[in-house]
Amino acid sequence: MKLYRTSAGIVLQKDEQIRLSTHTNWDAYINRDDLLAQAETDFADARPQTAHWLSQQTMLAPIQSQEVWASGVTYLRSRDARMEESRQAGGDTFYDKVYDAERPELFFKATARRTVGTNGHVRIRQDSTWDVPEPELTLFITASGRIVAYTIGNDMSSRSIEGENPLYLPQAKTYEKCAGLGPCLYVSETPLPPDTPISLRINRGGAAAFEGTITLSQMKRQLTELAGYLFRECEFPHGCFLMTGTGIVPDHPFTLQSGDEILITIEPIGTLRNLVE
Repeated sequence: MKLYRTSAGIVLQKDEQIRLSTHTNWDAYINRDDLLAQAETDFADARPQTAHWLSQQTMLAPIQSQEVWASGVTYLRSRDARMEESRQAGGDTFYDKVYDAERPELFFKATARRTVGTNGHVRIRQDSTWDVPEPELTLFITASGRIVAYTIGNDMSSRSIEGENPLYLPQAKTYEKCAGLGPCLYVSETPLPPDTPISLRINRGGAAAFEGTITLSQMKRQLTELAGYLFRECEFPHGCFLMTGTGIVPDHPFTLQSGDEILITIEPIGTLRNLVE
């Protein structure tokens, strides 16, 4: 089941069937441990719509009052890239240690106001010289700490700022339009399988400037492990989103430019499309 937050309201999609829910409160709707059961019940009573009708609606980020958090160094490729960018500043060993540590790296990423949906514009910092998107499977976790849905995250990152000093991580990660989420919430009875691919394509001038793919099996950490650490000492009354790290990192000197199109695909969730301002 896919749940869309749109300009028309909450839209439910089951296979090829599309229906408009009578519910209007996104926060209350998604923040329930029985989300799939509730969506199934709602689907039976919702008004049928067409795929064309859905294509005419504005897709909003599937976030309202939640926070977005993120995990780092959960893939070997991410560890290596972070070590490379921080070597000159002497911070490379920190990422090697956290990759093997019991405690994962978790950090605050964005508020809902700084998050854009599919087809939305993300930004690169004006004081940065090396910027990349980070394609990430993103969890929606309810207030009780239960993972009930998945979406796609675009963790925009300034690698030049982070590479200067690991303490600059908040500035490298958090700024206006620094995160993309969407296009929907995917709700399933079972977790996504380990062989699920995450694909990134960056188009520039109508052609691919970068492409990469990795599977969830390459992630070292368990999803429940990451969620458990986040909820150890934090409460999220509306639930929260947790990006789970990236294993696709464009090699230096590639950097994003204004006008680039970022496409992140995770099936069966779909494709998150962002444009760079």
